[in-house]
Amino acid sequence: MLTIQHADTTHLPAILDIYNDAITNTTAVFISQKVNLQNRAEWLTSRQNAGFPVLVLTEGDELLGYASYGAFRAFECYKHTAELSIYIAGHARGKGAGDRLMRALLEHAAGNNIHVLLGAIEAQNTASLRLHEKHGFTQTGLLPQVGRKFDRWLDLVLMQRIL
Repeated sequence: MLTIQHADTTHLPAILDIYNDAITNTTAVFISQKVNLQNRAEWLTSRQNAGFPVLVLTEGDELLGYASYGAFRAFECYKHTAELSIYIAGHARGKGAGDRLMRALLEHAAGNNIHVLLGAIEAQNTASLRLHEKHGFTQTGLLPQVGRKFDRWLDLVLMQRIL
């Protein structure tokens, strides 16, 4: 049975594995060096202390993916705008995990005084672009060649949904 719940420290090893896979094998995150468990623990604590969700999708004991949103910028007038991220385990991609997590994030954001959700997506990440479009996000910007990974320049697409 698939379950979405708030992450806790027991989920950190699986979150770490999924994140490091994204670092190593994808352009979903503009980081090139793997992180350690302490890094993810500090990230989780920081999100929780700021009142932002970290949601996990599990099937039995297996974590299929996780999602979160956090402050877009650290200035007071942006407090109703958040940037989201969704990471899915390699074997679970393309099977609806991202869709479930996106729906849960949208519901959480709408109930927690978030007015705008943003996604910043590498331009060739068609699966993520389609997921955002499916959930009512529209492209509001394109930042050409702002990142470099795997010996190539990366463009960043900005997508927005007003809730």
